[in-house]
Amino acid sequence: MEEKGLDTLERIQQAAMEEFSEKGFLGASLRKIVKNAGVTTGAFYGYFSSKEALFASLVEPHAAALMGKFMEAQTRFAELPEEEQPGKMGVESGNYVTWMVEYICQHREPVKLLLCRAEGTSYEFFIHNMVEMEVEYTLKYMEVLRRLGRDIPKLDRSLCHIIASGMFSGLFEIVIHDMPCEQAHMDVAQFRDFYTAGWLKLMGE
Repeated sequence: MEEKGLDTLERIQQAAMEEFSEKGFLGASLRKIVKNAGVTTGAFYGYFSSKEALFASLVEPHAAALMGKFMEAQTRFAELPEEEQPGKMGVESGNYVTWMVEYICQHREPVKLLLCRAEGTSYEFFIHNMVEMEVEYTLKYMEVLRRLGRDIPKLDRSLCHIIASGMFSGLFEIVIHDMPCEQAHMDVAQFRDFYTAGWLKLMGE
C-alpha cells in the first residue's frame, strides 16, 4: 500500500509541476492536474487540502533552504565582533551566493515555480522578503562602520531597497533564463564585483 500511495503522490506532484510551470498558480487548473495524474478528485484530497497546499508541497522545501541559508549568512556576519566586520564584509554573502547558484542549478523546476509562478500564493513576495532583510542588515552594517569611526554618508532606506531589489532580481535571472550552471557561476561572480564596487563608491571608499 505504501508503494502505491507514494506512486500516486508522485504522479499528482509531477502533473502539478507541469501545470504550474505552464500556467502559474492562478492559471493552473486543479481539475486538469487531477486528470493528468490519473487519479480521482477524492484521491487528490486524500493528500492535499487545496491547490495552494499542493503548490506549497513543491516549493516550500526550496523556499526554506534558500531563505534559511540566506539568514544564516546574514546573522553569522552580524554576530562577528564589530571591529572584524569590515575585513570580512562580503565573505559570508559571497559564500551564500555561490551556494545559491549551485542549489538553483540542482533544483531548477521547483525554484522557478517559487520565483516566477507563485502569484496568488503566500510565496508571491519571497524575493521582496529577501530584499527587506538585506536592507535591514545593510543599514545595521553602516551603523557599525560609523561606530568604528568611518565617515559613511547617509544613504536613504529607499535607495538601499532599490539596490537590494536590483541585486536579487539580477541574481535570479539565472532561474528565469535557465542559464547553464557554468555560465551562471561566471556571470554572478562578475555581477557581484559590479555591486561591490558600487557599494564602495557610495560609502566613500
